[in-house]
Amino acid sequence: MIARLKGLLDSVSADACVVDVNGVGYLVSASAKTLGSLGGAGAAIALHIETQVREDAIQLYGFVTEAERDSFRLLTTVQGVGGRVALAILSVLGPDELAHAIAASDMASIARANGVGPKLAARIANELKGKFGAVALGTAAPLPVGAARGAVADALSALAGLGFKPMDASRAVADAQAELGDNAGVSELIRVALRKSAR
Repeated sequence: MIARLKGLLDSVSADACVVDVNGVGYLVSASAKTLGSLGGAGAAIALHIETQVREDAIQLYGFVTEAERDSFRLLTTVQGVGGRVALAILSVLGPDELAHAIAASDMASIARANGVGPKLAARIANELKGKFGAVALGTAAPLPVGAARGAVADALSALAGLGFKPMDASRAVADAQAELGDNAGVSELIRVALRKSAR
C-alpha cells in the first residue's frame, strides 16, 4: 500500500493531480482545498495517501495534512460515502469545520457538498458524532459537549435566532465556553460568543 508520495507536481485537473516520483506519474484524487494548495507545475510536493483497492482499480487519494486524511477515513466508514463523496465534503469543509458541523448536527453545511443530500448528511452527522472531533481538531478549540444541553443549547438557539449559521454559532459558543468554563450561564455565553464572533 502507498502511504505517502513525495515528488514534483506534473499537472492538476478539476479533481486530481499527477505526482511525478522519479519519472513515474501517479494519478492522485484530492479535494479542491488540497489541489488549490499545491502550487504550479514543477512544484515539489508531499502528499499523505489513502490507497483503496477494488476489483477493477487501485485508487489513490491525496491529502496535504494528516487531519484531512483521517477525516477522509472516518467519512468513508459511513454507508453511502465513497471516496468521491468524501472528497466532495472535504472540498467545502476543512477537517475542523467538518468536526464543528458534526458536533452541532449542522446537516445543512454537510449537505453543501456535491452528491450529499439531506438523508446522507444526517447519517454522517449521526454516525460520526463523538468520533470526529478529537481526530480532526487536535489542539483546536473545544466543541460544545455531546448533543448540546442546558446553557450551551440555549446559547446556540439564541445565536441561531440572531441569524448565525449553525456552524458559526457552534464555534462561537465553544470559544465562549472555553473562556468561561463549563458552569457559565446562558447570558454570559451569548455575550462572550457575540464578542468573539465580532472580531
